[in-house]
Amino acid sequence: MTAEFLGVRHHSPACARLVAHAIETLRPAYVLVEGPADMNDRLDELLLGHRLPIAVFSHHRDDRRAATSWTPLCEYSPEWVALTAGRAAGAELRFIDLPAWHPAFEERTNRYADAEARYTEATGRLCERFAVDSVDALWDELFEAPTPDLAGLAERLDTYFDVVRGDTEAAPGDRAREDYMAAWVRAALAEAGERPVLVVTGGFHRPALRTLVASGGPADGSPTDGWPAVPVPPEGAVGGSFLVPYSFRQLDAFVGYQSGMPSPGYYQRVWEDGHQAAADGLFRSVAERLRARRHPVSTADLIAARGLTAGLATLRGHAAPSRLDVLDGLAGTLVNDDLDQPLPWARRGPLTPGTHPVVVELVRACGGDRVGALHPDTPLPPLVHDVAARLAGLGLADGRPLTLRLTDPADLERSRVLHRLRVLGVPGLVRTEGPTHGADPVLTERWEPAPAAGREAALIEAGGYGASLAEAATAALGLRLGADGPGPAGLLFDAVLCGATGLAEQVVAALAAGVRSERELGPLGEALGAALGLWRHDRVYGVARSPLLAEVIDGAVGRVLWLAEGLHGPAGPQLDRLRALVGVRDALLHAEELLTVTRETAGRVCGRISEDGRAPDDLRGAAFGLRCALGQAADRAAAVRAAGAPERLGDWLGGLFVLARGELTAPGASPEADAEALLPVLDGLVSAMTDREFLVALPSLRQAFAWFPPREREQVARSLIERRGLRGSARSLLRTTADPLLIARAQHLEDSVRHRIDRHGLRAAR
Repeated sequence: MTAEFLGVRHHSPACARLVAHAIETLRPAYVLVEGPADMNDRLDELLLGHRLPIAVFSHHRDDRRAATSWTPLCEYSPEWVALTAGRAAGAELRFIDLPAWHPAFEERTNRYADAEARYTEATGRLCERFAVDSVDALWDELFEAPTPDLAGLAERLDTYFDVVRGDTEAAPGDRAREDYMAAWVRAALAEAGERPVLVVTGGFHRPALRTLVASGGPADGSPTDGWPAVPVPPEGAVGGSFLVPYSFRQLDAFVGYQSGMPSPGYYQRVWEDGHQAAADGLFRSVAERLRARRHPVSTADLIAARGLTAGLATLRGHAAPSRLDVLDGLAGTLVNDDLDQPLPWARRGPLTPGTHPVVVELVRACGGDRVGALHPDTPLPPLVHDVAARLAGLGLADGRPLTLRLTDPADLERSRVLHRLRVLGVPGLVRTEGPTHGADPVLTERWEPAPAAGREAALIEAGGYGASLAEAATAALGLRLGADGPGPAGLLFDAVLCGATGLAEQVVAALAAGVRSERELGPLGEALGAALGLWRHDRVYGVARSPLLAEVIDGAVGRVLWLAEGLHGPAGPQLDRLRALVGVRDALLHAEELLTVTRETAGRVCGRISEDGRAPDDLRGAAFGLRCALGQAADRAAAVRAAGAPERLGDWLGGLFVLARGELTAPGASPEADAEALLPVLDGLVSAMTDREFLVALPSLRQAFAWFPPREREQVARSLIERRGLRGSARSLLRTTADPLLIARAQHLEDSVRHRIDRHGLRAAR
């Protein structure tokens, strides 16, 4: 009764060959594999005859957290070879790891990501010892380089993983997993009689498992009789596992897959045909890719690359070219420019911006473009069938371009289905035109076909949210509450677009709570604008005048005023906080019945802000403008004079014009009132400025007046002409042959030169 522990690196062809050899030699009674134990009843489904790569996708959702996880498998994955070769040898197969929903996998999206950071120091020392640049190069040199000596390979692997694990204390999650896997090994040994048991796990776990099994009992002292129970999710939780197609791109370490081997396409060829055939295939693939992109690759270049590769292989002691030999040989021959960063295979991780185009093609050629496919008999989640039926029933199954009229009930339902697929991340159609917020008057949408690669996998993964499309979209949107991504306003509008009326209530409740604790005016203004726009203007989605939105609008108005009154900060206009006050203005003017804040209260708050010298100038101007928009009496002349120095006047006016630009163009009700109107006061202030003061004030003044449309700017110009008793075209006054700021600076320079000439008595005689 013995257990043979094989520690492997996931997706390693060398380890896969070792596993196949061990099964053929040992003829074990049981083959135990690191993988989700809840799949043990479905191993026949896993071995149906899929086109690899595939993955076991697991999902879990309860009232505490939501989690998803993938267990990817390709033809040269040691775990896959253990399953297929073990089945062929007549062994009993078992997955022995905890289910993916288990708390041991919290914060982890890939079962085979063995927390590489914990042994970075050890691999760093090994890289230095063997004079290689990265852990992948180290692995290639030690294990993937061509060798017929499988016994020596097994010994090197054991030594490597002993060094890497060392006496490192595993994290609690890994300790729980190792205790559980050890319990499966002990149970298999009890059942196997005199026949051996083969245990195939990640090499990081092998030393701990061997120690735990040798100790004769679990570390926690739990019972050891029989097969371990498979944990079940907590009551009320939703979860499950399904097979999904996977791709070499997803497996590639160069794309960022943490526990992946780089260059899966290259290693697939190694697995099928050997190292020399893989090298020859890479030469052909690189030449074809570069020539297709009109990059010159001559026969002489390829001969030189082959020669350099062969030389490197000989120098490094390889019986046949390794992956790094081929890549270095091709790069050394085909890249003729200086490189400003290390070659990608000299480090770990995705390609960085600025990578040489030839190097990019080398990496892509090694990566391969294979995409897996499931056997037709593979069970699929109910969502896949629901989506197929919905698309067929609404005439959306052919993926053609669509223009939808949102006022038409049938088109509105089509729009909702497409938006539900969008929020679930299912590719196929992309909306190129349509309303972007609640007040947008656009009543049509345009959807265009888009690349649909990965659509089947995305649908299966989306099945973790629910059995029907409406349920899945509702759950997906609900999980976005408080997560990174679109803000609450965007989330609310997405819920409306999807027709998720049940979720809309959840979103609104969350928004109402969020606005009362929000610390920034920008997000508050966005949420207020979205809710108010839907409440006032919706003619399509059925939420206009909805009482669900009243709490959000009321809470946002009070919070904006509270934050604005206490805001002291740097000068300079900030559009997001000005839009927040615009939302308050619109709510007071058009939805006053929803608010606990009265116009009088808002006016008093704005009065205090406008008189606070520490408040930003644009906010002071906006507060004054809000009072004007509400029709509350205010001394306009005094307010403008109190705006501050010339360099602050434009920012103050910008805030005013965002809220109430009509204050500048509206005439007074009487000659006395007109004398105190805003335009005469502003004209007097600007006219009294020195040339230098005017130059300082001009940029912010121009920015402030940019809020006026052309017709209103022309009206202001006409008023100024009339005030001076002049005659002329206001429109021509707005059209200059050069930048007005440049003209003003030139005039200032000419005046300065003239004054200096006069001071020195150098004016030329006329």
